[in-house]
Amino acid sequence: MSEQPNKAAFLPLFIGAGIAVGAGLGAATDNLALGLAVGVAVGAGLGGIATFSRTKRDRKSDPGGDGGASFGGGSSRDNDSDADGGGDGGGDGGGGGD
Repeated sequence: MSEQPNKAAFLPLFIGAGIAVGAGLGAATDNLALGLAVGVAVGAGLGGIATFSRTKRDRKSDPGGDGGASFGGGSSRDNDSDADGGGDGGGDGGGGGD
């Protein structure tokens, strides 16, 4: 396995910061459980966004790529046409054939 030493682990960092802020807010409002839950949720959300944006930026700076996984795209479905005439649930108003 090859590891990349300069990768920042944003998710645990942001979850830890969220717990700290949530504990402070929870103690201030006398509702520690809710404060911790909100802190973990906000921290995980921000950490996920930071990780995704870093991954996206790294992929743009490495056009050759290493054949690794990508987020989005790569679907085997053809989204440009619909063979059954609009039965995809889209806003075409059609409910199917009679």
